[in-house]
Amino acid sequence: MVANPPRFDARPHGRRSGSRRRHAVVGVVLATVLGLSGCTHSSNRTGAPPQQAAAQGMTVSGEWPLTGLPTSGAAPRHPVMVVKIDNSAASKPQVGLSKADLVTEELVEGGSTRLAVFFYQHIPRLVGPVRSMRASDIGIVKPAKAVLVASGGAPPTVRRVKAAGIRTFTDGAPGYHRVPTRTAPYNLFMTLTKLAATVTAKTAVPSYLPFGSAKDLPKGRPATGLSAVFSGGHTTRWAYAGGRYTCQNGFAATGDSFRPDTVLVLRVKVGNAGYLDPAGNPVPETTFTGTGAALLFHGGRVVKGTWKKALDSAISLSTPAGPLSVPAGHTWIELVPRNGGRVVVSR
Repeated sequence: MVANPPRFDARPHGRRSGSRRRHAVVGVVLATVLGLSGCTHSSNRTGAPPQQAAAQGMTVSGEWPLTGLPTSGAAPRHPVMVVKIDNSAASKPQVGLSKADLVTEELVEGGSTRLAVFFYQHIPRLVGPVRSMRASDIGIVKPAKAVLVASGGAPPTVRRVKAAGIRTFTDGAPGYHRVPTRTAPYNLFMTLTKLAATVTAKTAVPSYLPFGSAKDLPKGRPATGLSAVFSGGHTTRWAYAGGRYTCQNGFAATGDSFRPDTVLVLRVKVGNAGYLDPAGNPVPETTFTGTGAALLFHGGRVVKGTWKKALDSAISLSTPAGPLSVPAGHTWIELVPRNGGRVVVSR
């Protein structure tokens, strides 16, 4: 850990049963008739909906699109903001994770991983260290209609992300600054509240996962924890206690970690992005489309299933018995390679 770290505010299917909650959004026409005023961000707001009305003046009800938790009231003016955060020992301490709605971990070059951290319900003041984008982020970001906050990217990646229609905010955008007590490239941080104030949502936010009730979850098998092995050089270890999962070898600042209700492991294909990093390592690319095996960890148990997803669609889950839903709450998604990766379940 670098001495004298910066100070910060420490603030995570398929078709459901008949008890499934229905999303409700008051449309543009109603907003126009009633002459509602513009939405404002409020720290005591209970939520925004699964189909978030992005136009000014919308009143909404339903569920938060990234957690499935109930909500009603004004939608945030800003879109979902996905921030790329370093996930190596050099990143200590990571800042802002405790305010996230959802986190995805993906493989990058050299066998390391990087985090795509989703912020919507709460926007932390400070997040980082912010690192570069990958083509893998396209399939991660597009389903949330999100903007991507990253330090930059290799030219081939930047072109592909732009072609995918994803709006990006790279080094030099409002809110970026360097922390003098850290060494580059791990010293780039973002005052996310500043950036969020400059960006207005343009489209509705669909549910990212097939959220449902824990009561509908298959029994599965006991699992006190898991190890998600991404490569010979990186394993993320989780332990279950007190209703949530705790990362045993993470890099978050004390009191600022993301403690999910659910850890969702998706086995994915990983190919070659077609270029080398500055150290000469091939850059991997996660294929977050198609189908594959899934492991859903919740409540100290694990359920086996299958995931399915198009590039810009939400994730669907199923078991041989039918659709599988994710209990509403905060979720950490592990995109573990099919080849070279594995998952070890602790009983």
